[in-house]
Amino acid sequence: MDSVALKAFLVVAEHNSFSRAAEQLYLTQPAVSKRIIKLEEQLNTRLFDRIGRTVSLTVSGQHLLPKAKAILQAMDDTAGELTNLSGHVGGKLRIATSHHISLHRLPEPLRLFIARYPQVELDIQFAESEVIYDGLLQGRWQLGIITLNPEPHPQLQQQVIWQDQMQFVAAPDHPLSQQSSVNLAELSSYPALLSKSNTFTRGIVEQDFGAQKLALKVAMSTNNLDTIRMMVSIGMGWSILPQTLINNDLKVIASQSKPIVRHLGCVWHQQRSLSNAAKALMEILKAG
Repeated sequence: MDSVALKAFLVVAEHNSFSRAAEQLYLTQPAVSKRIIKLEEQLNTRLFDRIGRTVSLTVSGQHLLPKAKAILQAMDDTAGELTNLSGHVGGKLRIATSHHISLHRLPEPLRLFIARYPQVELDIQFAESEVIYDGLLQGRWQLGIITLNPEPHPQLQQQVIWQDQMQFVAAPDHPLSQQSSVNLAELSSYPALLSKSNTFTRGIVEQDFGAQKLALKVAMSTNNLDTIRMMVSIGMGWSILPQTLINNDLKVIASQSKPIVRHLGCVWHQQRSLSNAAKALMEILKAG
């Protein structure tokens, strides 16, 4: 067994799809299939059932799954520990981040990191913060740069890097935009456009409204903040967005309630040693 084939196996198992695995691995679908076939030949067992377009793990595949995760994590940890002994900043750094943070927070820090540490091979995956959080618990990445969980898991450590002050916004001609200031009760009487209910950001908002026993009228929910911004700008409802997304198409609504702040930063598994590369990236993020 080699790590390349095991990595392909894990990604196919995660998505139950060879085509989606190929996209994530930046490979062709035949290349992914070839790696899986080679692994099945080495182990002398079928790992996936392929019926039409449906892909699912066999009993053997289910048995291999946790062991493959453990093998790859052990290989990554060992490589990182050996690099750390020399004090050298190099090797592979596997991180994950959200699309919003990658667009609005990371470009300059990553530019500095790449220029300063050219011997580091960056492997960056993009997903929703909550998906990354679960992946960190499973040991999939060394470091996540995401919206932080207000109720952190005991096995994960968090480092706040940015405080994202959220603003209530609406279209300029929305009734709420005509008022000098509003309270949460007034906001709750109008349709809201928010991120999905399983997100950390939505949880922060619901906690504040729930403290006043107010129910939100959610007209639409999506985790694409640019879509929310567009829908708000055409008058579909109000929302709460980070300052980095507010443009001239939106009117900031002054609120009588306390500011709503979400924290963005780094998350890692406490049982996993941070490599020199991960520590170096965190130092650049904190300095910025």
